[in-house]
Amino acid sequence: MVGFPSLFRYLIYKIYSFKKAKQKGIEEFMSILKLKKLFQQEKTYLLIAIFIIALWVLPYFVLGQDAHMRIHDNLDSNVAWYKVLMSSGQLFGPLNANIPQIINGQLSRNALYSEYYGIIELFRFFPPVTAYGLNIAITRFTAFLGMYLLLKDYIIKPKEQGIIRAAAALTFSLTPFWPNGMLSTLGMPLALWAFLNLRYHVKTRQSWITLTLLPFYSTFMLGFFFFLSAMGVFWLVDAIRTKKAQIRMFLSILYMTLLYMAIEYRTIASLIFTTEKTNRSEFNESKNTFYQTIGLIFKNYFIGHNQDQTLYEFIIFPTALIALIIVIIQKRWRQEKLFIGLHLANFLLSVWYSFWWYQGWGPLKQKINVLNTFNFSRYHYLRPMFIYILFAVSLQILWRINKKWRIFAILFAILQLCVLFPSNEEIYYRHSPSFKQFYAVKEFEDIKKYIGKPVQDYRVISIGLHPAIAQYNGLYTLDTYNNFYPLSYKHQFRKIIAPELDKNLTLKEYFDEWGGRCYVFVNELGENYIFSRNSSKVIRNLDLNTAALKKMGGDYILSTVRIQNASENHLELQRIFHKKEYYWRIYLYRVL
Repeated sequence: MVGFPSLFRYLIYKIYSFKKAKQKGIEEFMSILKLKKLFQQEKTYLLIAIFIIALWVLPYFVLGQDAHMRIHDNLDSNVAWYKVLMSSGQLFGPLNANIPQIINGQLSRNALYSEYYGIIELFRFFPPVTAYGLNIAITRFTAFLGMYLLLKDYIIKPKEQGIIRAAAALTFSLTPFWPNGMLSTLGMPLALWAFLNLRYHVKTRQSWITLTLLPFYSTFMLGFFFFLSAMGVFWLVDAIRTKKAQIRMFLSILYMTLLYMAIEYRTIASLIFTTEKTNRSEFNESKNTFYQTIGLIFKNYFIGHNQDQTLYEFIIFPTALIALIIVIIQKRWRQEKLFIGLHLANFLLSVWYSFWWYQGWGPLKQKINVLNTFNFSRYHYLRPMFIYILFAVSLQILWRINKKWRIFAILFAILQLCVLFPSNEEIYYRHSPSFKQFYAVKEFEDIKKYIGKPVQDYRVISIGLHPAIAQYNGLYTLDTYNNFYPLSYKHQFRKIIAPELDKNLTLKEYFDEWGGRCYVFVNELGENYIFSRNSSKVIRNLDLNTAALKKMGGDYILSTVRIQNASENHLELQRIFHKKEYYWRIYLYRVL
């Protein structure tokens, strides 16, 4: 039998244990409530978004030269241009300066970016991959900030809808944009926020600072010309509607435009003072039939352009469509003017883009040169901003219905993030050559050492290989990828590839009616410029005008595919460069 003292001690122990367990349970319950409250705070959403963006850009800094990046309009051009520009000694060169390394010194310094661009400064002071990673980080964080501020101050105002603001801003910042455009498209929400602040006389100092800094980290011709002209229309309509001059708004638009023109003085000077015709004089891209034009409307509407992709078609479009049905059912047309306007603007921008390439424009473009040399179709650069504002407003419409629909709104935001994740460059381009593999610095050191002459004493062309690779490695090239070079050079270079162009109408039109890629096109290769060392491709019937090549100073051909009839083209194989760690197998041919 248990004694009373023992029983008393046992009861005291149980009571103490129960109180302790009860207290622990209360503390755990309270901690859950605090955690739930924490996740209802907007600061938490912002921290999560910042963390996701940081993870997004981390591969460039962790992997370094083993990181994977976009090749088209990036590694095959701009990144190599920065390297060439830095080594040319012409970064701050005069307006009449040329780049000696490219196309026999006929490429104008003005064809490359202004020295006042932020991305130029990054590549000036940092190693290429670090500079590239910093550019991506600056752009994505600024894009997030700009869209968040715009939504918070002017579009999604209710305090309890912070998750919508953060989610829409985050998804916007992760869109697969064109890296060398910097903030040309992703900076538009921040600029719009600043203009609206000046329109309503709030946050004036921050807004002027924003409008001053943005031109140094974006481009005028490839982005903000279209934004500022649209803002000009907005100002005019606003002035007519309110019957007020809106002087501050007008002056802010004028100020930013003049600042862009000062930064891009080289481009402006080339357009105004250059009398020599360039390859752009032969642009003839308005070739689509009416039915092709209609098809392009919907292709652009759903898929977009490669320089301003939004990944709109999978989640955002269905979300916006559901929201539109709700607005129709609830007859909230007047209350949702912004929502309806965004739907309409999104579609009309695709119509404008598509009809710019309609063949009916051809005769007018031939008469008015600026229509041929300047791409006015690029108002589609406004679409990423419009689409993600539309996404935010669509989520808000769902959110307002009831608590169950709020779950759907959050779910759609998460699903859009899931759609965007595979577009990360390290994931999307994982099967392409890495930065190190693409530029093959060690392999080209072997090539230069074998040739054994100063690089300025000979000229090379590339087959099955982007000329940018040879340029990045310091070789002097007769071929190039540039949108602004003398038309006379294009005609001179064409003589080299004329026999091959005559075999392939597609390549012939591609070169003759555009010519931005002044490449050695080969009928058997088409428009493929990536042949790894594992490729079994062989050119069996090459037909080049090597006499014209020799006359231009061409000494060597770098080819990633074997030329079976090399001797018939007066070419002599010197050596094959390949190692297990190299991505390319390069055949070095000497022009006899």
